[in-house]
Amino acid sequence: MTREQANRSVEPRFDEIIHEPMRLRICGLLSGMKEVPFSAIRETLGLSDAMCSRHLKTLADCGYVTLTKRRGESNRHMVTWASITPEGRAAMAAHLAALRAIAAGDLLDG
Repeated sequence: MTREQANRSVEPRFDEIIHEPMRLRICGLLSGMKEVPFSAIRETLGLSDAMCSRHLKTLADCGYVTLTKRRGESNRHMVTWASITPEGRAAMAAHLAALRAIAAGDLLDG
């Protein structure tokens, strides 16, 4: 099955949690990688520590992202890593399908 076929088989569902612009960008960033260190997310998106933490916590509280802490490779400080969960991937796919439907002029339930 191609990516386009998979996208069409996803039930569109607008997700207000993911839709917030910075959380949408975080989910997009995480979707392409196994896991990403907090500092890379913060720097890539130009966020403060507090804002990055707040958005990641919101996504984690919904079960869309998993946050883990491990010792850094170059020092003994703990490093937070983020990864998107299967539920997060499904929610992101459904949200993107909803955005495509909206852009095409389709009405969504809800």
